Amino acid sequence: MAETPHPPVDTKAAIAGLESTFADQLTALTVPWQGAPAPDPNLLVLNEQLAESLHLDAETLRTAEGVAVLSGTSAPPGAKPVAMAYAGHQFGGYTPLLGDGRALLLGELKTDDGRRIDLHLKGSGRTPFSRGGDGFAVVGPMLREYLVSEAMHALGIPTTRSLSVVATGQAVRRNGLEPGAVLARIASSHLRVGTFEFAVRQGQILQPLADYAIARHYPAVADLPAQGPDSRYLAFFDAVVDAQASLVAQWMLAGFVHGVMNTDNTTISGETIDYGPCAFLDAFDPNAVFSSIDRGGRYAFGNQPAVLKWNLARLAETLLTLIDSEPDTAIAAVTEVLNTFDARYASHYSAGMAAKLGLAGAVVEQELTDDLLALLTDHGVDWTSTFRALADELRGDSAALDDLLSRERTASWLQRWRGALADAGVALPEAADAMDRVNPIYIPRNHHLDAALRAATEGDLGPFETLLEVVTHPFERRDEWSEYSGPAPLVFSENFQTFCGT
Repeated sequence: MAETPHPPVDTKAAIAGLESTFADQLTALTVPWQGAPAPDPNLLVLNEQLAESLHLDAETLRTAEGVAVLSGTSAPPGAKPVAMAYAGHQFGGYTPLLGDGRALLLGELKTDDGRRIDLHLKGSGRTPFSRGGDGFAVVGPMLREYLVSEAMHALGIPTTRSLSVVATGQAVRRNGLEPGAVLARIASSHLRVGTFEFAVRQGQILQPLADYAIARHYPAVADLPAQGPDSRYLAFFDAVVDAQASLVAQWMLAGFVHGVMNTDNTTISGETIDYGPCAFLDAFDPNAVFSSIDRGGRYAFGNQPAVLKWNLARLAETLLTLIDSEPDTAIAAVTEVLNTFDARYASHYSAGMAAKLGLAGAVVEQELTDDLLALLTDHGVDWTSTFRALADELRGDSAALDDLLSRERTASWLQRWRGALADAGVALPEAADAMDRVNPIYIPRNHHLDAALRAATEGDLGPFETLLEVVTHPFERRDEWSEYSGPAPLVFSENFQTFCGT
């Protein structure tokens, strides 16, 4: 059932203390704007725990005034809503002006530890950056981003988060007429590689943008000199490289396929953003592509680390004049940092794989993990189920693993794995328990998510609410959730595609 608004109260109690440092300090990157009216707004889902953590009153957010703010119809007192400008490389081709074509930054909230958090609306209507689009979004894709982003958060993967989805009461033309919706998104910021690509062509705004990004995300480097071998801008680039190397390693460990890794979807903070055509692997396949528009497989699962490195090279290009007045010196400096990406990614990924195999903190031979991946690839084995089955194997229960792979195929590898555990001094029961703490039982399986969103579009939120509860408790086994733990039927997976509806 949809959330029911309570009697109206003042929105000041719901959205208090909203600041606008980005809009105030970087006016060349913003256009003041207002959201489109929502004719009949209805709150579909509200993230009460997230609201509480941001000191937002959930009951007040459910009021008519609160829903008006969450739908973009009205702004909180003192807010300065803006559409943000940015450029981007999309599927390798450069577009000099993209920007928020259907979104608004309402402002920033302050956390208890002093960090700024963006409050952003998606689907709030046309802006000067809409480029012929209608500026709206629809219920299915907005609920999709809500559920997947919250699942990613539950998995411990850095991500933007979702505060609410409001149905606007307006029909939006997509594949026929679909119910309109607005997502309220929370992010450490909405600074992207594409923001820098836009700023570098605007003259004097690049350095203020870089200083703003440093102060907001990497303050430890703020006191370094502007140029030279210890340039704060080089240190800033180094920090972004490490954040993104860590992020993409976590995607790979979770079997997550982003689907649209354009530079405007690569954050400076190192958070996952934009869940349009994303999906999760069932069968392990490095060549897996789900997005209907990725016809060449540029953003295939196994390509993601290389694409991320390519995107970081585009960021490096924007910073050259800040790092050193001598172009050759600046290029050499960023190239040296960029060339560390592969080793950093490998380090993050290897540590994660070791933990997934019960060997956290141990040095694991790459051949052991490579051979496991080869087994899974050759036989189309479900990625997520494999690691829980391996934990059960250590407890003496071989049934789940034998359902995935024959004993003949796994015997040699299992013997080597047990040897690695013994060499590391890890007892089998402790290893199994440690594996269960990092290997999820439940992820947003594509077939369950597809079914839940279809039902929600038709007015039934029950399947969505159940799936949301499941995927936000990914490590907690419950008998009543058993249907959510396995892969999709082959007949579904063979034809499954995702679309950029978000």
